[in-house]
Amino acid sequence: METELKSLEEKIFLLLRLYQDMRMENNELRKELADTYAQNEKLNEKIYVAADRLETLLLNMPDDE
Repeated sequence: METELKSLEEKIFLLLRLYQDMRMENNELRKELADTYAQNEKLNEKIYVAADRLETLLLNMPDDE
């Protein structure tokens, strides 16, 4: 009985450690995902600005007639 309790205790501690490790990893991944979304927004804004500039340049090009 004592051996079974000790084994169960070890398994519970292992489970708790794994749970804590996964929580920390999930928090890190959430932060990384949020950072990636923010970077994506900045890059999208740069693309829109560049597209607007390109469109303006194309509209202002002289005709080659």
